[in-house]
Amino acid sequence: MKLIDFHTHIYPEPIADKATRNIRRFYGFDEEGGEHGSAEILLKKGKEGGISEFVVLPVALHPAQVRKINQNILDEVAAHPEFHGFGTIHPEMEGMMEEAEFILNSPLHGIKLHPDTQLFNIDDERLFPLYDFMQGKMPLMIHTGDPRYDYSHPRRLKRVLELFPNLEAIAPHFGGWSLFDEALSLLGPKNCWIDLSSSRQFMSKEQFLRYIEAYGADRVLYGSDFPVWDAKVEAEYFMALPLKDSDKEKIAFKNAEKILKNS
Repeated sequence: MKLIDFHTHIYPEPIADKATRNIRRFYGFDEEGGEHGSAEILLKKGKEGGISEFVVLPVALHPAQVRKINQNILDEVAAHPEFHGFGTIHPEMEGMMEEAEFILNSPLHGIKLHPDTQLFNIDDERLFPLYDFMQGKMPLMIHTGDPRYDYSHPRRLKRVLELFPNLEAIAPHFGGWSLFDEALSLLGPKNCWIDLSSSRQFMSKEQFLRYIEAYGADRVLYGSDFPVWDAKVEAEYFMALPLKDSDKEKIAFKNAEKILKNS
C-alpha cells in the first residue's frame, strides 16, 4: 500500500543533529533519541518503512529566518521528487503577506506554524489577514496542544475555524498533543484535518484506534514527526494497525493526495 508521510522535518546537514536534539529537549524527550534530521536520512528511513512521499514542514523561530528557510525547502523539493514542501511564516516578520503570496505562487503547498516555539496565540489577531488570505487557496498546518503553554490550545484553533470557515487547517498530533480528549471535544471530526504524528508514544493502541474512529478516517493523515521519531518504526506501527483496508488507504495516502492536489 502506498504511504505518504504528511509530517516530517528536515534540516541542512551541518545543523541536522543539533536541530533534532533541540526539538527533543523542548519536549522533554531524551536528547540522544530521534534521528539525524537530514533529507538523506529521511529518504533512507522512509524507503525502509515503505514510505514513497513526504511532506516537509519548516518552522522559523526568528522573523529574519523566514525567506532563507523557505528557499531551503524549495531547494530540497527541487532536488527530491519524493518531497512536498510547506512554507513558514513568523507573526513578527515584516512583509508577512508578501511572503504568503510568495509561498502561494511557488511549488510549496501550504504554510506551517508552531505557536509554542514561535510564541504566539493561534487566534492572535495579527494573523487574521493571513488566515483570511489562505481561505480556499492553501492549507494551514498548525501545531496544537501542549499542557505547558496556552498558545496552541485547541480552543484557539476552534475560534479561528469559526472566524474563517473556509480555512483548511491540519491540527497534528490528534488535534492537540497531550490534550487528546480536549482536542476531540473541541475540534471534532469535521472542523479540520488531524494527523497521527507524535501520538502513539503517549497512549495505548486501543486509545490510538479509538481516536481514529472518533475523528473518522476521512479526516486523518498519516505522519511520523521525523526526526523526533524514526520514520521506519512509525510506518511499521501504522501499517500493522487492524484497520479496514479502505480506512487505512485514506489515512495512508488518499487524504494526503486530496490536499496536495488542491494546493
